[in-house]
Amino acid sequence: MVLEERIGVIGIVVEDRENAARKINSILSEHAEIIVGRMGVPYRERNLSVISLIIDGTTDEIGAMTGKLGGIMGVQVKSALVKKKPAEK
Repeated sequence: MVLEERIGVIGIVVEDRENAARKINSILSEHAEIIVGRMGVPYRERNLSVISLIIDGTTDEIGAMTGKLGGIMGVQVKSALVKKKPAEK
């Protein structure tokens, strides 16, 4: 069985940065091989942070990472994925 690869973006909203940051960074480090880019922005006026990820991996890899992130109290995760087109020769 061939797992389909996806490219996409993941948005992470962190409402409790003090308690969640270490857990989030640990999970992102575990899944570093599928992360192409990362940007984090503190939104001080609302007392939260937003992290955006560009990812490239299988649906299983992406689902494992987003599932762990979504299980952290005070963290919300949304993703938008598209099928990866085969490389042209």
